[in-house]
Amino acid sequence: MKQNQQYTIHLKTQEKQELEKLILSPKETKKREFRRAQVLLMADDQQSNKAIARETGLSEQAIINIKKRYCSEGLCLKDKPRSGQPPKLDQTAQITLKRLASGPPPKGQKTWSLRTLAEKMIELNLVCSISKESIRNYLKNESGR
Repeated sequence: MKQNQQYTIHLKTQEKQELEKLILSPKETKKREFRRAQVLLMADDQQSNKAIARETGLSEQAIINIKKRYCSEGLCLKDKPRSGQPPKLDQTAQITLKRLASGPPPKGQKTWSLRTLAEKMIELNLVCSISKESIRNYLKNESGR
């Protein structure tokens, strides 16, 4: 592929309406999806990559990548699934962890420690192994919802 290959965006009416709807409700749209929508709408108006970069704060290469993805896959604003380690705790284990953490601590302790919670999850055969950091992340993510 050429280094300077241009990707010209011509949105269909329905796609343009969908993107404009996303732009009008930024609080309900994820930041990455919002920016991708902005890029595609501006590209559809034939604005240069430099102008789009100035307006959105993205690099020109990021803009080219968004345009390239639209040309090859159509309108897809969401991130592709990422590889990585699957979650340690299934939904049942997460509910159990939440109940344990909010319940009474073990005898002799004032509160649950992350280490004690991890040991209890292993003792209950909900996981083979889990770090206290993973426990902290699950509890942090749960409280942020």
